[in-house]
Amino acid sequence: MADFGFGTYRISEHNPQHIQALREAIAGGIKVIDTSTNYMDGEAERAIAKAMKLLSDEEINGVEIVSKAGYIQGSTLMRHNENRFEEVVEYSQNCYHSISQSFIKDQISQSLERLEIESIDCLLLHNPEYYILDGINRGVEKEERLEGMYRRLFDAFLALEEEIRTGRIKSYGISSNSFSKHHDDEEFLPYEDLLTLAADAARELRNKKHGFTTIELPINMLETEGLRCAAWAKENGLRVLANRPLNAQKEKRMFRLADYEEPREYYYHLNELLEMTDNEPLRAISNLISQLDQSKHKYGWIGEYDLFLYSQIVPHIKRSLQSVDEENRAVLIELIDLFLQEYGKMVAYECAKNTRIALKEEFKSCRTSLQHCAFRFLLDNENIDYVLVGARKPIYVADILSIRDELLKN
Repeated sequence: MADFGFGTYRISEHNPQHIQALREAIAGGIKVIDTSTNYMDGEAERAIAKAMKLLSDEEINGVEIVSKAGYIQGSTLMRHNENRFEEVVEYSQNCYHSISQSFIKDQISQSLERLEIESIDCLLLHNPEYYILDGINRGVEKEERLEGMYRRLFDAFLALEEEIRTGRIKSYGISSNSFSKHHDDEEFLPYEDLLTLAADAARELRNKKHGFTTIELPINMLETEGLRCAAWAKENGLRVLANRPLNAQKEKRMFRLADYEEPREYYYHLNELLEMTDNEPLRAISNLISQLDQSKHKYGWIGEYDLFLYSQIVPHIKRSLQSVDEENRAVLIELIDLFLQEYGKMVAYECAKNTRIALKEEFKSCRTSLQHCAFRFLLDNENIDYVLVGARKPIYVADILSIRDELLKN
């Protein structure tokens, strides 16, 4: 049976709850911590180091850190603009990508410093298929794209094999969203020849055996194409990490495979805020809050609300508060913050109800929570070793450990 791993995609060293969640996960027996150089611009790796310092040697014994390299964002992008990295492809204005030897070595150095360790247990190339996407955008023929992709991977494997010899990493692999694509998809990253490339790289450096040990890819109840890749990996002695277990896509629509309780404090904070803003100077905020309440059931999935919150709601509130005096502004900010916390919970509750309806066929045999059934689907699969779950609060960790214990008993 597979086990859970702790995903640190949105973990920050500055959030005490994140640090506590990491501590409790490790203390509770979670043995794999998945991170990346670009997660929160390096804060996730620093958070791991901070959490590890708060645990005993016995608690961290056997805990493995899996990090990734490939993305050029945030402070790394600023360094790129000053001193260009090699073989870079552009995905967007604020996101570039490279798996060149020099970039891999640079990122390992950065990770080791942030994690405050001497050796990374496993280093994954993070979505190397960005080269394929770039080739598609430039109209490069498929055969030429794949030849270029294999060349880049071989050069990267050479660098990783050398890093194993120096002891800065213990093993390596690939984390790829394209492993979960259909073989006929233009964005599919063929995986059947990866071990041959790794063996060739090891042979060139005269290593006794290659260090390619791990693949990571999205798999969940709605997106099962990746199970083909997982089966291939297990047949070849590789370890399989499954990510995105609860954020699933069907027919270009996203779903959060989880149930949420209706928040008890929502209407209290809603009415309190509406009463406070029931005057002409604050009419814009009052109207916004009313509109949000009326739209709480209309979001496609919780991720859609998260994007809307930071791109539309927060900027609108900031503009509306500019004309409010400092004393009243402080009170309003506190009330708005409390309301938005409850509103997020209400949106999650409403989205879960809609998900139950939309996916009634997929979950018709589910007699427990959506997340329980979604996790069981993965944990029971013999070709999956770890299911990576993001848990930014101790209460979420407690839920995961509870589900883990229950499933292990059964």
